[in-house]
Amino acid sequence: MSDSPRFHRDNVPSARRLRKRTTPSEEILWERLRGRQLNGLKWRRQHPIGPFVVDFYCEWTRLAIEIDGGVHEFDVVKRRDHERQEWLEAEGIRVLRVTVNDVMENLEETLLRIAEHAG
Repeated sequence: MSDSPRFHRDNVPSARRLRKRTTPSEEILWERLRGRQLNGLKWRRQHPIGPFVVDFYCEWTRLAIEIDGGVHEFDVVKRRDHERQEWLEAEGIRVLRVTVNDVMENLEETLLRIAEHAG
Protein backbone atom coordinates (compact mmCIF):
# COMPACT_ATOMS: atom_id res chain seq x y z
CA MET A 1 0.00 0.00 0.00
CA SER A 2 1.34 3.42 -0.91
CA ASP A 3 1.02 6.71 0.97
CA SER A 4 -0.76 8.22 -1.99
CA PRO A 5 -3.00 6.35 -4.42
CA ARG A 6 -1.70 5.95 -7.93
CA PHE A 7 -2.92 8.73 -10.18
CA HIS A 8 -3.87 7.94 -13.75
CA ARG A 9 -3.79 10.91 -16.08
CA ASP A 10 -6.01 8.91 -18.44
CA ASN A 11 -8.87 9.48 -15.99
CA VAL A 12 -8.65 13.28 -16.02
CA PRO A 13 -10.74 13.69 -19.21
CA SER A 14 -13.31 11.25 -17.81
CA ALA A 15 -13.46 13.18 -14.55
CA ARG A 16 -13.94 16.45 -16.44
CA ARG A 17 -16.78 14.96 -18.49
CA LEU A 18 -18.46 13.64 -15.35
CA ARG A 19 -18.21 17.08 -13.71
CA LYS A 20 -20.13 18.53 -16.65
CA ARG A 21 -22.85 15.86 -16.31
CA THR A 22 -23.51 16.22 -12.61
CA THR A 23 -26.64 14.49 -11.36
CA PRO A 24 -29.12 16.43 -9.19
CA SER A 25 -28.09 14.49 -6.07
CA GLU A 26 -24.39 15.16 -6.77
CA GLU A 27 -25.12 18.86 -7.27
CA ILE A 28 -27.06 19.07 -3.99
CA LEU A 29 -24.33 17.32 -2.01
CA TRP A 30 -21.57 19.31 -3.71
CA GLU A 31 -23.27 22.58 -2.72
CA ARG A 32 -22.92 21.51 0.93
CA LEU A 33 -19.37 20.11 0.68
CA ARG A 34 -17.65 22.73 -1.46
CA GLY A 35 -15.75 25.62 0.03
CA ARG A 36 -14.83 23.67 3.19
CA GLN A 37 -18.38 23.99 4.55
CA LEU A 38 -18.33 20.60 6.27
CA ASN A 39 -15.93 20.70 9.24
CA GLY A 40 -13.43 22.77 7.23
CA LEU A 41 -12.55 19.79 5.01
CA LYS A 42 -11.60 20.25 1.38
CA TRP A 43 -13.55 17.98 -0.97
CA ARG A 44 -13.02 17.28 -4.64
CA ARG A 45 -15.80 16.10 -6.91
CA GLN A 46 -15.43 13.51 -9.66
CA HIS A 47 -11.86 12.92 -8.56
CA PRO A 48 -9.63 10.42 -10.39
CA ILE A 49 -7.94 7.84 -8.17
CA GLY A 50 -6.01 5.05 -9.85
CA PRO A 51 -8.17 3.52 -12.57
CA PHE A 52 -11.36 5.00 -11.07
CA VAL A 53 -13.19 8.30 -10.65
CA VAL A 54 -14.94 8.72 -7.30
CA ASP A 55 -17.90 11.05 -6.79
CA PHE A 56 -16.32 13.00 -3.92
CA TYR A 57 -12.94 12.71 -2.22
CA CYS A 58 -11.29 14.31 0.79
CA GLU A 59 -7.55 13.74 0.61
CA TRP A 60 -6.95 14.84 4.21
CA THR A 61 -9.20 12.09 5.63
CA ARG A 62 -8.74 9.65 2.72
CA LEU A 63 -12.51 9.30 2.46
CA ALA A 64 -14.36 8.78 -0.80
CA ILE A 65 -18.11 9.25 -1.05
CA GLU A 66 -20.06 7.36 -3.68
CA ILE A 67 -23.69 8.21 -4.44
CA ASP A 68 -25.55 5.10 -5.54
CA GLY A 69 -28.66 5.39 -7.69
CA GLY A 70 -31.00 2.71 -8.97
CA VAL A 71 -28.49 1.40 -11.52
CA HIS A 72 -26.33 0.21 -8.61
CA GLU A 73 -28.92 -2.51 -7.89
CA PHE A 74 -27.94 -4.48 -11.01
CA ASP A 75 -25.64 -7.42 -10.30
CA VAL A 76 -23.01 -6.37 -12.84
CA VAL A 77 -22.84 -2.87 -11.32
CA LYS A 78 -22.75 -4.28 -7.78
CA ARG A 79 -19.76 -6.44 -8.74
CA ARG A 80 -17.97 -3.49 -10.31
CA ASP A 81 -18.70 -1.33 -7.23
CA HIS A 82 -17.37 -4.10 -4.97
CA GLU A 83 -14.17 -4.44 -7.02
CA ARG A 84 -13.66 -0.68 -7.01
CA GLN A 85 -14.21 -0.47 -3.26
CA GLU A 86 -11.77 -3.31 -2.60
CA TRP A 87 -9.12 -1.57 -4.73
CA LEU A 88 -9.66 1.78 -3.00
CA GLU A 89 -9.55 0.19 0.46
CA ALA A 90 -6.32 -1.62 -0.46
CA GLU A 91 -4.91 1.85 -1.20
CA GLY A 92 -5.97 3.04 2.27
CA ILE A 93 -9.04 4.95 1.13
CA ARG A 94 -12.27 4.47 3.03
CA VAL A 95 -15.47 4.48 0.99
CA LEU A 96 -18.81 5.75 2.25
CA ARG A 97 -21.74 4.77 0.05
CA VAL A 98 -24.90 6.87 0.23
CA THR A 99 -27.99 6.56 -1.90
CA VAL A 100 -29.62 9.17 -4.09
CA ASN A 101 -32.58 8.90 -1.72
CA ASP A 102 -30.29 9.66 1.28
CA VAL A 103 -29.17 12.89 -0.37
CA MET A 104 -32.53 13.97 -1.75
CA GLU A 105 -34.70 13.17 1.29
CA ASN A 106 -32.32 13.15 4.28
CA LEU A 107 -29.55 15.60 3.41
CA GLU A 108 -28.83 16.78 6.95
CA GLU A 109 -28.61 13.20 8.24
CA THR A 110 -26.39 12.28 5.30
CA LEU A 111 -24.08 15.19 6.08
CA LEU A 112 -23.87 14.02 9.70
CA ARG A 113 -22.89 10.53 8.49
CA ILE A 114 -20.21 12.01 6.24
CA ALA A 115 -18.88 14.14 9.10
CA GLU A 116 -18.75 11.07 11.39
CA HIS A 117 -16.83 9.03 8.80
CA ALA A 118 -14.50 11.92 8.03
CA GLY A 119 -13.83 12.54 11.72
